[in-house]
Amino acid sequence: MKAIIITQPGGPEVLQLQERPVPEYAKNEVLVKVMAAGVNRPDVYQRKGNYPPPAWAPQDIPGLEIAGVIEATGTNGSRWNVGDKACALLSGGGYAEYASVPEGQCLRIPGNLSFEEAASLPETFFTVWSNVFDRGQLKAHESLLVHGGTSGIGVAAIQMAKALGSTVYVTAGSEEKCKFCEALGAAKAINYKTESFKDAVHQLTDGKGVSMVLDMVGGEYFSDNIHSLAEDGRLIQISTMKGKDAQIDLSLVMRKRLTITGSTLRSRDATFKSAIATKLEANIWPLLASGEIRPIIHSVFPLKDAAKAHELMESSDHSGKIVLSLE
Repeated sequence: MKAIIITQPGGPEVLQLQERPVPEYAKNEVLVKVMAAGVNRPDVYQRKGNYPPPAWAPQDIPGLEIAGVIEATGTNGSRWNVGDKACALLSGGGYAEYASVPEGQCLRIPGNLSFEEAASLPETFFTVWSNVFDRGQLKAHESLLVHGGTSGIGVAAIQMAKALGSTVYVTAGSEEKCKFCEALGAAKAINYKTESFKDAVHQLTDGKGVSMVLDMVGGEYFSDNIHSLAEDGRLIQISTMKGKDAQIDLSLVMRKRLTITGSTLRSRDATFKSAIATKLEANIWPLLASGEIRPIIHSVFPLKDAAKAHELMESSDHSGKIVLSLE
């Protein structure tokens, strides 16, 4: 099969199209003929040598989400049949013509979505559900602040939280991106380049703060995140793009009874990820099928142009997902 290989840690140019054996699959897995693969910022971190995959995943083929056709199943009792269309969350190996994946991490493609649209879903939707709704327990009528509103995570979080009854505020880096987020359903988008999100949240909530902050930035954002939370608020940390070190006012955490948590998903086992898939299938997939929630694709590149896709990802000039097509 053809696959994109990280030939060595470095810039986008280290991504090269090469031939590799079709992966083997275990009894609890399916083999998928990949028609499209999502591109995510963790792929960039892996390419640079900063985000090694778990031991059981392909070590030099990036890609955390795919959509395609079931080619083979590991057991006769599988709920999947050869020829079924599915999207799936992987621990790696998505930038390739074939991928093996635990069958519980596969979901049927909702509605009439294309393979490219379906491939844009798993990594961000699994991540948002696991952190915002499982760990953070966001409820209807609560409020959520999402940093990076036009990212794949941001686009998913805005739509999921709004559809389930919450008020969503976001930060974004331009007026155009702010309008994009508000058109998706954000109650207010804050241009972090022209105003303080802490001050904006204070005004938007009459000084009460938000119920939850979903943050991918870290570093200097940490203190303002804490100040932006309401009593009994929750800070959910899922990445540290601006640094892992931060100053914290512990007295504020105590006075406001705050919860600070976070997670990474890639290294969790198939049982954990399959449980998220079950919840998505019950709560979110019907909303995708009806069109109330929709995939937002910024650009689609052929597999051979994975380096160009990474260049776009690193530029942060996109709004929505970047996808590789193998059709």
